[in-house]
Amino acid sequence: MVTIAFTGGGTGGHIYPGLAVAGALKKSVDCRIIWLGSDKGMDASIVKKDGGIEFFGVPSGKLRRYVSFQNVLDIFKIIAGFFAARKILKKEKPGLLFSKGGFVSVPPVVAAFSLNIPVFAHESDFSPGLATKINSLFSKRIFTAYQDTVSQFPAAYHHKITITGNPVRDAFRTADKKRGRAFLGVEEKDRILLALGGSQGAKEINDLVREHLDELTKWYVVVHQTGQAEWDAPASERYKPYRYIDEDMPHALAAAELALGRSGAGTVWECAVAGKPMALIPLRGSGTRGDQVENARFFEKAGAAVVVNETKRLVEIIAGLAADGEKRAAMARASLAVGVRDGARIIADIIAAEITGKEVK
Repeated sequence: MVTIAFTGGGTGGHIYPGLAVAGALKKSVDCRIIWLGSDKGMDASIVKKDGGIEFFGVPSGKLRRYVSFQNVLDIFKIIAGFFAARKILKKEKPGLLFSKGGFVSVPPVVAAFSLNIPVFAHESDFSPGLATKINSLFSKRIFTAYQDTVSQFPAAYHHKITITGNPVRDAFRTADKKRGRAFLGVEEKDRILLALGGSQGAKEINDLVREHLDELTKWYVVVHQTGQAEWDAPASERYKPYRYIDEDMPHALAAAELALGRSGAGTVWECAVAGKPMALIPLRGSGTRGDQVENARFFEKAGAAVVVNETKRLVEIIAGLAADGEKRAAMARASLAVGVRDGARIIADIIAAEITGKEVK
């Protein structure tokens, strides 16, 4: 049985798409899958919940684009991560390493390259992150979610790039809205706004929901994933806060009429697979490279989302969407048109062909 290694982590956005590829791969190839992720944080708990994947923790240092003393300390963590990953890979002998990105992935990717293990890497956002730019130097194949991303790599790399969309777990394609309503305790007659504060808690989203809760609940039962932030707003029949919805998220999303949240790659592509109209408030400013703004702009241009550029207009925008069923239906169709491409299956088939030497049909 062939062993295939996966790496990526730091956030759920770098783990869940990788799990989607792993799930698709196991359906077509008899393989053992191992995962190299951060030895701290959420990586191990998320991967182990998926079942059937062996997790190996390695030290990891964050890659920053700004000057910080922490960068000096993290260099040693990155070096330690390289040697730890190399030791694991040398022992486990995978036939290939698939990287989903994030700063955690760089040491395993370089380690795999040093052992002549083929590296395949995926970038979820419009503009490649720093980790992906580094990993691309050592990658045999590169996958991107968007056509426009190709031009942001050197021309010499274009021959090894495939546009796949973003991998999304099958659970979002097969979700049951009745199960979602049962989990949430929301009756069939009630409309649902799913407000996504992220796994860590997006303060801006959370503050806006809290500030405008009375207005939002006029139209919707507001289901609010607050993340791990402190939260004191009490639950009610019209307001249902959760720190983290976890495995029931696909069903909760299926039950929702409208999604409100950031525009990280995981959020927008999961909503697209579910065929949901979106109101997006991208993370912006000096603390980000602008990837969420680019993601949001793409889905707005596709007709699947409304970007809330002025947060003071949030209630006005939500009210307008709540009142316009035709617009919501058109947005849902546009969303599904983007999400119909099964990125996990495409990538898994290419990996399977590389491993077996046979094209998977």
